[in-house]
Amino acid sequence: MEIYSKTDIGRVRETNQDAVLVKKIGDNFAWSLVCDGMGGTYGGDVASRTAVKVIENYMDSFLSENDSLDEIKAKIHNAVNDANLKVFEKSKMDENLNHMGTTVVLCVARNNLIQIVYAGDSRIYIVNKDEIRQLSKDHSIVQEMLDSGEISVQDAKNHPQKNIITRALGINSEIKLDYIEYKTKEKDIVLSCSDGLTNCLDEENIYNICNRNEISSLASDLVREANNRGGKDNITVALIKI
Repeated sequence: MEIYSKTDIGRVRETNQDAVLVKKIGDNFAWSLVCDGMGGTYGGDVASRTAVKVIENYMDSFLSENDSLDEIKAKIHNAVNDANLKVFEKSKMDENLNHMGTTVVLCVARNNLIQIVYAGDSRIYIVNKDEIRQLSKDHSIVQEMLDSGEISVQDAKNHPQKNIITRALGINSEIKLDYIEYKTKEKDIVLSCSDGLTNCLDEENIYNICNRNEISSLASDLVREANNRGGKDNITVALIKI
């Protein structure tokens, strides 16, 4: 496996409230984490970085190459639940941090299987020469409107409520997480990202860039192209190549 990541402030924001981490544990064992913070002048920054630190400490302490699938599933849930509680508690200690929160996408890749927990509208894709496939489903007002048939896919792209999410880490003392298992193939790219990327690049753009560029420069290439197309938000990418 190969791992890469990149986060960038973009062209409009004054601070970068995204945070990212990718770690390789063995030749065929790695994990990635993307968080997109929100809340006040610096609350989002605190939320995303706190979440990443807590999850990293948990994964470093407890994740093992010898874990069963059920053990990995339990551990990634526990890691995110721990982070949720820490961010929530921190928000209650400082009125400037009230209501801060962050999206989260945590993915463990071992051999030909990935296991994912997530909340919010940061996404995870599988990209290969044949296709790009979104594995996650946004926890957002617009996604709910799409699901109900209230709006079309085209309407969703520029909807005024596009950035309103329905789940986030740190808002409450408990968090509801979605879980995914997916069998990968050799040369698949597991791409996690904040909405700063997907608001600037559609799936066709991402697919073309992934299949045109070397994996070693891919994270930077995706961020650069998103900036070229406006860079209206912080942009973050995490990559695991199977």
